[in-house]
Order: sequence, then structure tokens, then C-alpha cells
Amino acid sequence: MHREKTPADKLKQIDQDFGWIDRISWLMDNQFKIGGFRFGLDPLLNLIPLGGAIAGFGTSLVLVIAMWRNGASPKLVIRMLLNISLDAILGSIPFLGNLLDFFSKANEKNIKLLRQHYYEGKHTGSGIGIVIGILVVFSLLIAVTLYLIWTLFSWAFSLLNGI
Repeated sequence: MHREKTPADKLKQIDQDFGWIDRISWLMDNQFKIGGFRFGLDPLLNLIPLGGAIAGFGTSLVLVIAMWRNGASPKLVIRMLLNISLDAILGSIPFLGNLLDFFSKANEKNIKLLRQHYYEGKHTGSGIGIVIGILVVFSLLIAVTLYLIWTLFSWAFSLLNGI
């Protein structure tokens, strides 16, 4: 006979299932401490050009996939993917990105989102609003970029016509 799990049993199961995710997140974002400042392997890996960024992003992506396979909502997964993508994009900026990696802790943010999802019932739903928002922002960026390119070429051709 199958017994229905109580909420306490469900939370205990969640804690067991996501224990390793929490440990890897801690390793990537908070493992080391110098004075009052905590950092993990992620910013250290990103000191290795390209390879470190791929390793850090890959590890974070594996964590997100594991959370998704264990019942995270699509909205939560989209938010977590945004966190790790932003972390990777900021980390790819030469010199400044290496410094930002010590402060941008995508895995820690994702664990916080995960806890809010499972323990407080937040971040549920499809996440279509987030996707539409991203598409609008990218469309605006593309439009502004194309406008600036058009303006630059118009200016350059006007200079050539004056010669």
C-alpha cells in the first residue's frame, strides 16, 4: 500500500535530493574565505582564458538541468538560466570580468531561488513573460544597433560625397 507523503516528508526528500547541488554551488561560489570575503572556484577558473569560463558555465548548467529534472518549474529554470548566462557574459569581459566574477555568484542565487520555490511556493508558472521580456530587450538592442550602424554609414558617405 502506497502512503501519501506529508509535507514534512516531501521537504526531507527535497533536502536529500538537492544536498549535492547545494554542496557544488558552495564549492563554485563560497568555498574559500579571505578576511570577511568569500569566493569559490568559479572566479578562479575564470582566470584561465576560455577554458575556465566553459568549465564554470558547464558546471552551473549541470546544476540547473538537475534542478529542472527534479521538478523545478519552467519559470524557475528560466530565471536560473538567466543568472548563469549573465554570470558568463559578465565574466567574459577582459579584466573587469575577472573582478566581477568574485562578486557575481549565480549558483548561490540559483540555490536561493530553488529554496524559495520549494519551501515558499514562489517562482511557479510557465515563465513566458520572462521569455517575452528577453525577446523585447534583444529586439530593441538589435534595432538600436542597426540604427547606429545606419547613422554611421550615412555620416561616412556624406563625408565621402563632400570630397
